[in-house]
Amino acid sequence: MSTDVDRPGSYDGRGRQARTRLARAAVIEAARTLFLERGYAATTIETISDLSDVPPATVYRLFSSKLGILKELFNVSIAGDDEAVPLADRPHVQVLISDPDPRKQLSGFVGISRGIMSSTEPVYRILVSAAGSDPGAAALLAEQTRHRQQGQGQIAHLLARTGALRPKLRERDAADIIHVLMSPEVYRLLVHDRGWDPERYERWLKEILIDQLLPPPS
Repeated sequence: MSTDVDRPGSYDGRGRQARTRLARAAVIEAARTLFLERGYAATTIETISDLSDVPPATVYRLFSSKLGILKELFNVSIAGDDEAVPLADRPHVQVLISDPDPRKQLSGFVGISRGIMSSTEPVYRILVSAAGSDPGAAALLAEQTRHRQQGQGQIAHLLARTGALRPKLRERDAADIIHVLMSPEVYRLLVHDRGWDPERYERWLKEILIDQLLPPPS
């Protein structure tokens, strides 16, 4: 029986894929370092190429532009990897969606959000700063905000669909509350400006969302 291992070139194909992933990872990490040290505007493809030891032509082939690198850096920071699987489709999120206890659902989503905020906060600062002078970065920031709003709206929809929201609270108002409280700006204000540790932020966010969205325990 013939398998991929038996076919000529199968090793070469997998080797190319592995080398491409290593090159992408090296470029992303080099860009993270340089964006934080020098800022987005002062970082060039050439300096990213030098630090990552990936030729400029390969960097352009993999990402097209510096903005493409920033976008991928943000996506990897959110997901924790470069797998092409949306966050909503990942197993740990699907487990929460199917949980019948709305308090456990909110607690789980807050935990996921805290992890994302911790990993993306430096990159989010880069993006916000770049958006002030770069139209492409401004468009990327708007796109990321829309994606976040859509994801958080799905939490509100899930709670509304199962009848878990407190009486007279509309789904849209619940989505607004989640969007504001579960925002990078609130995370930065409390954790970076006010010195809260991330665990305290997570406890606070869990308690306030449960208080604001769910009916009080009977």
